[in-house]
Amino acid sequence: MRYRRLGRTGYMVSELGFGAWGIGATQWIGAKDDVSLKALHRAVELGLSFIDTALAYGDGHSERIVGKFLKETKDKLIVATKIPPRNLHWPAADYSSLEEVFPMEHVIASTETSLNNLGVECIDLQQFHVWNDRWTPQSEWRQAIEKLKAAGKIRYLGISINDYQPENGIAAAETGLIDCFQVIYNIFEQTPEQRLFPYCEKNDIGIIARVPLDEGSLTGRIDENTAFPPGDWRNDYFRGNRRREVAEHVGRLRFLIHDEVKNLPQAALRFCLSNPAVSTVIAGMRSIEHVEENCAVCDGRSLPKDDLLALRSHQWPHNYYD
Repeated sequence: MRYRRLGRTGYMVSELGFGAWGIGATQWIGAKDDVSLKALHRAVELGLSFIDTALAYGDGHSERIVGKFLKETKDKLIVATKIPPRNLHWPAADYSSLEEVFPMEHVIASTETSLNNLGVECIDLQQFHVWNDRWTPQSEWRQAIEKLKAAGKIRYLGISINDYQPENGIAAAETGLIDCFQVIYNIFEQTPEQRLFPYCEKNDIGIIARVPLDEGSLTGRIDENTAFPPGDWRNDYFRGNRRREVAEHVGRLRFLIHDEVKNLPQAALRFCLSNPAVSTVIAGMRSIEHVEENCAVCDGRSLPKDDLLALRSHQWPHNYYD
């Protein structure tokens, strides 16, 4: 495992992070707590030091599983979580007000709940789970964060940027209060490279790359015949002819599999890690098998320059969250 600096936080985090949405179990059907705990232990054995969860994942279940794991391990880990929008709308609507989404009492109460779930006294990195830069001039969100920091409840603040809106957060960062951004970044979605990454490198802001496998598309295991368990959110995400579209686009990426790149998930993770602006890449890992496969890419090797250049033509703007 290799480590990178998470911006001005100074944290040295594993370049692969544990994405804990799936272990929340309510939307990713099939997750089992005992298997999730084994996956977490194996990840740490392989050098992983960063976990990203959220209060909204399983209505706190993911945080509680992480909290149980923290009690079982002696390793020092960096844990990030997120404050859910009070109106429970993902992403934040353009018309939504700060009062609807992140009033002070909600920000503080959510943080207290996360502290209890995780069993810690201070959250290493607290994040807003959605954002709208229209809220930046308002003082209430800043006052809430200042209170939490003064009370020793959080150390650093980040924003989980809205889906496919990589510049929606830069205005907030101009306040000097944003230490880290979490953003969708993968082979199909390379837009953050245009403005967000240069801005973060200039201002020493950490980057957490999320959805590196495009919610499973870039595993190469989805086609028009793929079936997901009843109740699994991917049934909606990949509805209609989307499975066929995915298979067509992913099929054009087979050229990436050669030499040390054994499969498409490894290629997709190596793509993210090839960018020096990225501090860590969070991948969902619900089993020891997932952990071992993903950790295998953390050997310092980037994709070949020719492959990275070729991938410019494989960008695919699509928002299946709609």
